[in-house]
Amino acid sequence: MPVKSVTSTEFQSRAGRYLDESGKAPVFITKYSRPVRVLLDIDEYARLKSFDTRQALYPHELSAELKAELEEGYKGPATPEHDHLAK
Repeated sequence: MPVKSVTSTEFQSRAGRYLDESGKAPVFITKYSRPVRVLLDIDEYARLKSFDTRQALYPHELSAELKAELEEGYKGPATPEHDHLAK
């Protein structure tokens, strides 16, 4: 699927065209030659969002088991070379 890249000024002047093109392939909108936004088909957006499993929870919503795990902290391998950072 070829990707289209347009400047923000170009997008503003021809938004309808790029709305149509984004139904076929994502359209990257650039500012100062750097991508800042992407316009894509709503079905593709929904497909991508279906993989997003992130959740934001308040502490009172966590299970007791998960709270205990978090309180215990990370128990990974020792890193003595970083011990000086804890002082």
